[in-house]
Amino acid sequence: MSQWKEIDANAKKWLKEAGESIKASFENKLSVTTKSNPNDLVTNIDKETEQYFIQQIKNSYPDHRVFGEEGFGDEIETLDGIVWIIDPIDGTMNFIHQQRNFAISIGVYKNGKGKLGYIYDVVLDELYHAEAGSGAFLNDAAIPKLEKTPVSKAIVSLNATWVTPNKRIDHQTLTPLVKDVRGTRSYGSAALELAYVATGRLDAYITMRLSPWDYAGGKVIVEELGGKVTNLEGEELDLINPSPVFACKPGLHEEILHKYLLNEKK
Repeated sequence: MSQWKEIDANAKKWLKEAGESIKASFENKLSVTTKSNPNDLVTNIDKETEQYFIQQIKNSYPDHRVFGEEGFGDEIETLDGIVWIIDPIDGTMNFIHQQRNFAISIGVYKNGKGKLGYIYDVVLDELYHAEAGSGAFLNDAAIPKLEKTPVSKAIVSLNATWVTPNKRIDHQTLTPLVKDVRGTRSYGSAALELAYVATGRLDAYITMRLSPWDYAGGKVIVEELGGKVTNLEGEELDLINPSPVFACKPGLHEEILHKYLLNEKK
């Protein structure tokens, strides 16, 4: 078994085990605290899940580093070597309020290049996964390559915050796009929204600020299927610092980027 096949097998095993623990927690009272603002929530389950992954990774691969949302991993200043980028529960607000529409997200990178990506919808038992160069899958079924879609037929995931006055973007930038697309959606979990772009449930996802653990796993999966995951200028994402994220089908990415995000006139 190759190194990456072994890592892949272990990652899937740990994801399933973590998922069972998360589902078991539904019957228990959560300890909920806030981080950067009153709506930036974290629970004891987020923390325990991240610690579980770190323990498993360090026991099996002591030379690997872990970049996790809750801060229990390593101090990461570069992506040299093999780095696991982990969000133990992406969509914590959904987890607290709905007990659904959240996911575990993991990206495994080597020297800054995505090698393995995982998004696990715990409640639906849907595991989206990819190994760079070997295809992407939903559980055991291969996900087809992404095909081009025109703006007029596109479903775009976009939080309503970004089309109302806010501090990150002129809200009028995206208003024409909202008017031109077939529909908009917002699920409250960046990882799931990236998974839905990968499977064609969504055609594009645009947001103003994500941390690397929000998109590291989904980036590998979407790109393996021919999609693009960039910032709002079409540039490669910074996998160490927060960034705007634009994930999209091929062709549509260029159309939205130039016509709406960069607002280039014909």
